[in-house]
Amino acid sequence: MTKAKISDQELIDSYRSGNEMCLETLIKRHKSKVFTTIYLVVHDRYLAEDLFQETFIKVVQTFRSDKYNEEGKFLPWVLRIGRNLAIDYFRKAKRTPVITDTAGNDILSCISIAEESREDGMMRRESEHSIRELVKLLPEEQREVLIMRHYGDMSFKEIADVTGVSINTALGRMRYALNNMRKMILEKEMVLR
Repeated sequence: MTKAKISDQELIDSYRSGNEMCLETLIKRHKSKVFTTIYLVVHDRYLAEDLFQETFIKVVQTFRSDKYNEEGKFLPWVLRIGRNLAIDYFRKAKRTPVITDTAGNDILSCISIAEESREDGMMRRESEHSIRELVKLLPEEQREVLIMRHYGDMSFKEIADVTGVSINTALGRMRYALNNMRKMILEKEMVLR
């Protein structure tokens, strides 16, 4: 039996019986979906990676304490944990002061380690910034589906489950998001001419 054919529940049972590799398989199987769900809340790749790790630490703690009982519903359970950790992070962050410069920018977010050339970094940041700005202009429902689909590689069924809508609604939101992005790009190009 190959790993891809083993159900989540079988992997969980095997992990609880001592097979550590089963946890690795579960993480790899659901990494993009869990990461994307967290990223949708925090909008910061590094923070999302930290919260992703915290999510699976909680999963392991739950398994080891024999408190897991979500039989057949592993992915929605993990997604809830990740989303809740991200929301909790912002609740705590509201109590933590941010050090800003005179323009109101967070000083600590400006510090980075130089691994790429200055020109490459500028071009990458400009492209990422342009895309992020366009995505931010989308209505929240469209933005959420677009990020889950393209960055999280989630199926429309999975998106529908996470967002609590029908598959057709998720498909429609995606279609509207793409149409709106095209219109915004065309408008931006017209202004630049």
